[in-house]
Amino acid sequence: MGEYLQFVSIDTWTMIFTLINFLVLFLLLKKFLFKPINNVLEKRADEIENTYKTVEKTKIEAEDLKTEYEERLKSAKEEADGIIKSAVINAQRRSDDIVNEASEKAQYIVEKSQKQIELDKKNAVNEAQSDIASLAVDIAEKIIGKKLDSKEDEQLVSDIIDRI
Repeated sequence: MGEYLQFVSIDTWTMIFTLINFLVLFLLLKKFLFKPINNVLEKRADEIENTYKTVEKTKIEAEDLKTEYEERLKSAKEEADGIIKSAVINAQRRSDDIVNEASEKAQYIVEKSQKQIELDKKNAVNEAQSDIASLAVDIAEKIIGKKLDSKEDEQLVSDIIDRI
């Protein structure tokens, strides 16, 4: 067993050199490997954070644009409703004006027709009176046998017309 103990023995100098080697290796790795890796990781974390901020900012802008779009759409609908109401009111006014104008024209035509009828009636009555007067004078001349003058004619016609 003694031979095997030689292989299992602990040498302090070897242990000190191993520890120094480990510390040197650790410091070298820390300086040349861990720092660059940490820097890369920090940059990547910053990029991810900036991406999230950009996404959040874009989301807020999109919501603002959506709100603005909805407001514009609402005002456009209100404006369209106002235009339609105005057009309906104008059409109703125009319709009322046309109906009133047609009514006035119809009334004018009726009044004109009534005046024409009255005028025609007066003319017919005057013509009938003239014809009756002429017939009455002719009959009176035949009955009386003499020609009457215009004053007597008028007097005779007036008497006959009054009796009729």
